[in-house]
Amino acid sequence: MAEPLLDVQDIRTYFSTEEGVVKAVDGVSFKVNAGERRGVVGESGCGKSVTAMSIMRLIEPPAGEIVTGSIIFDGRDLLELPESEMQRVRGGEIAMIFQDPMTALNPVYTIGDQLIETILLHQKVSKTEAREIAIQQLADVHIPYAKARMEDYPHQFSGGMRQRVMIAMGLSCDPKLLIADEPTTALDVTTQAQIMHLMLELAEERNTAVLLITHDLGVVAGFCDTIQVMYAGSIIERGTAAEIFNNPQHPYTWGLLGSMTRLDEVHRDRLNSVRGAPPSLINPPKGCRFAPRCDFAQDICREALPILRQSPEGQRVACHRADELDLKSIVMEPSA
Repeated sequence: MAEPLLDVQDIRTYFSTEEGVVKAVDGVSFKVNAGERRGVVGESGCGKSVTAMSIMRLIEPPAGEIVTGSIIFDGRDLLELPESEMQRVRGGEIAMIFQDPMTALNPVYTIGDQLIETILLHQKVSKTEAREIAIQQLADVHIPYAKARMEDYPHQFSGGMRQRVMIAMGLSCDPKLLIADEPTTALDVTTQAQIMHLMLELAEERNTAVLLITHDLGVVAGFCDTIQVMYAGSIIERGTAAEIFNNPQHPYTWGLLGSMTRLDEVHRDRLNSVRGAPPSLINPPKGCRFAPRCDFAQDICREALPILRQSPEGQRVACHRADELDLKSIVMEPSA
C-alpha cells in the first residue's frame, strides 16, 4: 500500500489559561491518503479547528503549544521543519479555507491583489503570469466576469462569492491537501450545496485530498469518503461514510444523527438531542468523557478511558460497550 499523504500521530495541543491548561486536542491520530475526502465532525469546542491549526502549525507559544506527537506530510515531519520552510508548505502544498471569508480576506486590498500575492509567494512566475492564473482561478470557481472582478474589494462580494474566492485562493497553487474549516457556515442551504459541489468538482479534477471540518453531518454525507467523529479533544469513532451513517457504534454519533431531520420519516413529534453539555477540557472526566451524557454508561465507563479499537461492524470506536450494545435496535424503538 502507498504511504498516506498525511499521517497525524498522537497530537496533543494545549492552551495555558488563568484557570488551568486546556487540553483542546488530546491524543488525536489519523491518516489521509492522496485524493481522499475526509470529514471531521463534532460539536463546537471538540477540537476540530485546533486539529487543523496544529497541522498548519499556526498555534504558537505562549498562547498554545503542540506538546507531543508528529505530523508527517508527504514524508516530512512538519513539526521538525524550520519556519521558513513551513511557510512554503502553507498555501503551496497545504491550503486552508477558514470559517469566515470576510475576516480571512483583507478588506483594504482588491481580490486580484490578494490572489496574485498568494501565487507569487509559491510559484516561480512573473506578475503578469500570476494575474492570468488568478483570473483563471476565479473563472474556475464560477465567478462571472472574472477579469473585471479582480479589481473589486471583498465587501463588494456576497458571502457565497467570498467563499468562492477563498476556494480559488486555496487551490491557486495546486496543493496536495486542502483543509476546509466550516466552509459553508452562515450560507443559505442553496449556496451551501453550490459551494460543496464546487469543492467536490475541483478536488476530483486536481486529485486534491480534502479535510472537511464541520458540525453538520448533512454536509459531509454526499462529500466525504471517510468520517471521524470528535468529542472533547479526541476521536471517538472513525469509518467510511456508509459505516457511520448506516450503523454508527458510539452513542454520541447516534445522538448527532438523531438531531438531524430525515426526509424518509413520515412523522416525528420532535428531534432527539444529546442531553447535557460537553465537559471542561481543563478538568475532563476520569473515564470516558462522554459518560456524564451517555444513557448507557456503566461503572467501567466512569473509571477507564476507552481506546479507539476495531468494532465488529468495521469502523473504529472508542466505547467500552460497543460490542454488547445494539444501538440501532434501541434507537429505532418508537419509545426510545
